[in-house]
Amino acid sequence: MARYIDPVCRKCRAQGKKLFLKGERCYTKKCALEKGRGIPGQKQVTLHFSKPSDYKIHLQEKQRVKNMYGVLERQFRKYFEKATRQKEIPTGDKLMETLERRLDNVVFRMGFAPNRRAARQLILHGHVRVNGKKVNVPSFIAKVQDVVEIKESSRQILLIKDSIEADVQVPAWLEVNKESYKGTVVSIPNIPELGLGVNPVLIVELYSK
Repeated sequence: MARYIDPVCRKCRAQGKKLFLKGERCYTKKCALEKGRGIPGQKQVTLHFSKPSDYKIHLQEKQRVKNMYGVLERQFRKYFEKATRQKEIPTGDKLMETLERRLDNVVFRMGFAPNRRAARQLILHGHVRVNGKKVNVPSFIAKVQDVVEIKESSRQILLIKDSIEADVQVPAWLEVNKESYKGTVVSIPNIPELGLGVNPVLIVELYSK
């Protein structure tokens, strides 16, 4: 599958918003946006732009969410179509819930990796177990009561140890025991309460046109 391999900070600069693709670094002055770097390829001069169209606003929000979670268009569209087939919660919230329950995001949210990209690599290389079994598929959707842990022989990896020692706020839908390198999915993520800073309604409207 195709993967984006260029500097991830370019994505934030293109969107003009932080996507937190580098974890803790995004909260420091090392962030490209904090340094005042503009849109890639654009000269640093004062330009006058017309008001963006509704389509552009909707498209940018979709691109932002895709970039945040590292999902390509085909898979993202499948998540959306699946979300539209359920009626219990709003389609946009269901879409975001599915993205949050991806294993690479769960590993990141539990604090076992500094960002989703690093979490994806840990999973692909077989360092993660779910309910005691190796899972090397980053798109695996975690369920309530699933236990996610770092393989015992992998717990000395510097990246994992540094992530565990960092002061990371774990969301309420997860519980983590840092000493045992284990975490549990205790509930379905409540998207409005997470404060992700995205508007999934714009994505729904874009796909509904």
